[in-house]
Amino acid sequence: MSLPYSINDEVADDVEAGRRRLDWMWVAEIDGRVVARLAWWCNPGSSTPALLDIFDIRDARDSVDLDAARDLLVKATAQVVGVDVRPPGYLRFVRPDWRDDADARVETDALMAITASTGARLFVERLRLEWRAGTPIPPRSGRLRFRSPHDDDEVVRLMTEVIAGSLDAHTRLDLESMSAAEAARRHFDGEIAAQVGPRSNWRIAIDHDDEIVGFVTPGHNHYHPVIGYVAVLPRHRGQGYINDILNEGVAVLAATGVDHIRAATDLTNSPMGDAFDRNGWTEFERSINMAWATPIQGS
Repeated sequence: MSLPYSINDEVADDVEAGRRRLDWMWVAEIDGRVVARLAWWCNPGSSTPALLDIFDIRDARDSVDLDAARDLLVKATAQVVGVDVRPPGYLRFVRPDWRDDADARVETDALMAITASTGARLFVERLRLEWRAGTPIPPRSGRLRFRSPHDDDEVVRLMTEVIAGSLDAHTRLDLESMSAAEAARRHFDGEIAAQVGPRSNWRIAIDHDDEIVGFVTPGHNHYHPVIGYVAVLPRHRGQGYINDILNEGVAVLAATGVDHIRAATDLTNSPMGDAFDRNGWTEFERSINMAWATPIQGS
């Protein structure tokens, strides 16, 4: 592809799997050269885009290219999403050190500025993390025992307890318009339940008093082995249980022979970010999340 991006090698498979549609993939050309492009993503089978996750520009220092990129965003969104419809969020994958690299910063700042000029705002920056085969997995500490969940409802009930005090930006946004129980069900049905892999691989953590202290959902998303959700219940936080629970999820997946595992957390969620760092995870990328509160502004 003429414009480099970290997920270029996923696009063809996405189209074949129904995660992208050709009429959701647009380019802007000047004199026969592509100067900007964008594309939306969805879960297979969906008729509406869930995310704008490709938006690239040839030269972020060129005012002509910048104008063409903005025009592309406005016109393509009107055709794909609709003129009077609030568009799905924009996700930009960037290097962990993007602020310290001159070219990366100019490009990222330019794309953020273009989307901001149409009404979007910075919602959250997230760490994208990876555990790699060969990284030592600490043995169980003996403080907890683990079992599979009894059913999906048990996981949703535990998520409800966690969500009430969550530091996650997307969760906190949900709580502005719905209850913790509704937010938990929405997140479970929309993301966690879509993980590939047996529910028997999920783990509930129990202490010596037979109290549930947390849980983890190791599995696979459309692309990678993942820790889909990992949490300690609010009343048990501050005792280091996150290390035990995270490492149990890693051990479950590692036993299946995977060579890497992915996870993500908000940059501002320091306790979770520190837990990944302590346990040998590497920050390989970040994502910039922009969101529109209203239909896109065309002028």
